Amino acid sequence: MIYESFSAEDTKKVGNELGNNARKGQIYCLIGDLGVGKTVFTKGFAEGLEIDEHITSPTFTIVNEYNCGRLPFNHFDVYRIEDADEMYEIGYEEYFYDEGVCLVEWANLIEELLPDDAIWIKIEKDLDKGLDYRKITVS
Repeated sequence: MIYESFSAEDTKKVGNELGNNARKGQIYCLIGDLGVGKTVFTKGFAEGLEIDEHITSPTFTIVNEYNCGRLPFNHFDVYRIEDADEMYEIGYEEYFYDEGVCLVEWANLIEELLPDDAIWIKIEKDLDKGLDYRKITVS
């Protein structure tokens, strides 16, 4: 499925829709260049899970846990992960295979650890369509 976003609010709405439809045990893999709106998308996703906490990207902590919505939400940012061993050290399997939902920013960096049924979301800019335009592909 392909969504077109013309504003940060549109990107957040797409995230909200996907979060609203998320089910326990699902893993969402979010990829896109710096500044495309991954955190904005994730804030909408969390709202779709009925999480009312402030959402920040876990760039230095690797994972933020939110347990106040309709499902537990584990938000990963693996940008700083240098190899798969670091994911083992933080116990990623406990997050990936629990009763919650995981969203992994920069998931392409740990692709070998992700299950085959993970849902991939790619956010891309197209400056020919405007500075705020984003193409969001879900597969």
